[in-house]
Amino acid sequence: MSNNASEALHLSNIFSFKSLLLKIIGVIAATIAIKGFMIPNHFLDGGLLGISILMHEFYHLDVWIPLLLLNIPFVALGYNKIGKNFAVHSLVSLMFLGIALNVLPVPIVTNDHFLVAAFGGVFVGLGIGFVIRGGGVIDGLEVIAEFTNKKFGLSTTEIIMAINTSIFLVIAFFLGLEKAMYSILTFFTALKVSDYVVDGFEKLISLTIISPNDELIKDLVVNKFNKPISVYKGERGSLPGSYNVNHDCDIVVTVVTRLEVHKIKQAISIADPKAFMYIQNIKEVSGGVISRNIGHHAS
Repeated sequence: MSNNASEALHLSNIFSFKSLLLKIIGVIAATIAIKGFMIPNHFLDGGLLGISILMHEFYHLDVWIPLLLLNIPFVALGYNKIGKNFAVHSLVSLMFLGIALNVLPVPIVTNDHFLVAAFGGVFVGLGIGFVIRGGGVIDGLEVIAEFTNKKFGLSTTEIIMAINTSIFLVIAFFLGLEKAMYSILTFFTALKVSDYVVDGFEKLISLTIISPNDELIKDLVVNKFNKPISVYKGERGSLPGSYNVNHDCDIVVTVVTRLEVHKIKQAISIADPKAFMYIQNIKEVSGGVISRNIGHHAS
C-alpha cells in the first residue's frame, strides 16, 4: 500500500462516523462529570484530570487549559511509541473536550458528597472508556504507563496507582483527608466503569478443565456450547496422601466471554462433579476460530 493510500486509510478511520460518535459520547460524559459533579463540589479524580482540577482550584484556570497542556507531551510520546494514528485520535478527542467544556451548559447535579464521588466517577469512566473505544485518550497517563511498563517491567496498573497515590497525597495535604478519600472513591469508580466500557461484557476468559471424564467435557463444550477447544496431554492425581497415584488425561482449554463462563461452569459441574476448573482473564486474543467468531464485536 502506498503512503498516500495509507494516510487516506488513517484519516477515514479517524473521521469515521463510529469513531467520531464514540468520541463525542465520551466527551459529553466527561463534561457532565467535570461541570455537573466535580468542579462545583471541589472534587478531584486521579490522573491528568485530577491535576487539572487541582490547578483550577489553586489558580482558577479554566480546567480545559491545563488538561490540554498536560496531555500534549503524552500525546507526543504516544506519537513516537504508538503511532501517528493514535496521536491524531487523541488530539481530536482533546479538542472536542475543550470545546464541550466551554460551550455545553451543565447544571450542578447534586451536592451530596457520596453521590458526587460515585456518579462523578461513573461519568468520568464512561468518558474515558468511550474515547478509548473511539481510538484516542483524554488522560495521557495511560500512555506513560504503557511505555514505562515495557521499559521497567512494571504493570500499567502499578504505575498508574503510584502516580495517583502522589496526587491523592497532595489532595490530602492541601484540601484535607476527606476530600482525598472521596477522590480515591471517584478514581476507582471511574477505573471500573472505563474497564467495562473498553472491554465490554464480552471480555474474554480462558477456562481450563481437568476431569477424569475428559471426553464428556470435550463433547459438552464443543457440541452443546459450540466452543472451540485446545487439548493438552497431562496427568491428574498426585494428591496429598496419594502422591504416587496419577492418571493420564486430556486438559481441556476453551475461551469464553464473561457472560458465558458461569453457565458453562455450571453445566460442567452437573455433568462431572469431580471436574477441576480454573479461569484466567485474557487481555487480547488474535487468530484462529476465536478471532473469527468475535470479530464482529470488536470496536
